[in-house]
Amino acid sequence: MALRFQVSTFIPAPPETVYKAWLTSKSHAAMTGGAATVNARVGATFQAWDGYISGRNLELESGARILQAWRTSEFTESEPDSRLEILFKPKKSGTTVTIKHSGLPAHGMQYRQGWIDSYYEPMKEYFAPKH
Repeated sequence: MALRFQVSTFIPAPPETVYKAWLTSKSHAAMTGGAATVNARVGATFQAWDGYISGRNLELESGARILQAWRTSEFTESEPDSRLEILFKPKKSGTTVTIKHSGLPAHGMQYRQGWIDSYYEPMKEYFAPKH
């Protein structure tokens, strides 16, 4: 049975800003700390975290939602891509970013903490107001 989970956090930047950063190679790398090659086109492939993550954009709703076929180098060839849905909801003075990750293989629950440690925490720092 495929695993699924959801994690959310608050990012102190507008939804469109966070969305654009996620889909721009230079910004994605800067906000996570890992090399990334991403693209804001449906059907385009991507890589993140120095090639550890790869996949393809399935649906894009500017400033609101990204749906991707997603996998890591830990997936076996026989394991299908998982589905990653990223939602950007406006909140006073920022955005609630929700990740819905589904279709994961048996080892997939490790990615729940990975999203928090490798994305949410560095993103909060990257988008923090500079004083």
